Amino acid sequence: MIDTGDLSEVGKSAALDGDELVRAVNRRFRTSVEDATVAEHTFSILKPANSDDLIREEDFVKDERLPYWADVWPSSFILAGKLLELKGRGRTALELGCGVGLSTLAATTAGFQVLSTDYYEDALDVTRANVFRNLGTIARTRLVDWRHLPMDLGTFDFAFASDVLYEKEYAALLPVILDRVLAAGGIALIADPGRVAAPIFVDACIEHGLVVRKKETRPFEAGEIRQRIDIYEIARKD
Repeated sequence: MIDTGDLSEVGKSAALDGDELVRAVNRRFRTSVEDATVAEHTFSILKPANSDDLIREEDFVKDERLPYWADVWPSSFILAGKLLELKGRGRTALELGCGVGLSTLAATTAGFQVLSTDYYEDALDVTRANVFRNLGTIARTRLVDWRHLPMDLGTFDFAFASDVLYEKEYAALLPVILDRVLAAGGIALIADPGRVAAPIFVDACIEHGLVVRKKETRPFEAGEIRQRIDIYEIARKD
């Protein structure tokens, strides 16, 4: 048995097998399990019970980081539904901001070979745990800071992200990243609930030789929550 401590050291969880990782996540956090039903699929999502438990003053002081990754957001449900409609077999995909892993689960179920990335190592651990719990496989993950994109990240047939346009900085950065990571003929899907920075993202796409090929709006309803989620399909300009 590997001594994992509290998984606070970056990369430590990469050495764990699936069962050990799930146990380590349950030791690291006060957890809960939420069923996420998307189309005919129901995924069991292990996640921190309360994202407020994860707020760390040192993270906020450093770069105003807050643990948004620890919740299952409406946009991720809608993106997951869209991904399940696609044929991913033989295609590579990159998730930018995997959170607790719902969209990664959907893309993997659809047949994509997914690399899941996030700014939080904790998010990568939880995503890997959820992929193992639901699909019995070990997800490929990597810690990625959008402001310092790794030069060896590679290119992908497909990229996707949900609810990442909540800051103007991220909205302007995302097209730069998509221009770097999309292979020739590649497509990106970005799901957004109407954040104020979305127009900045669209304008920045044009500046970087990308086009919004389609904008589809889908409703999300759960209890008292009623939202309309936009899905932007992004490609290189012909």
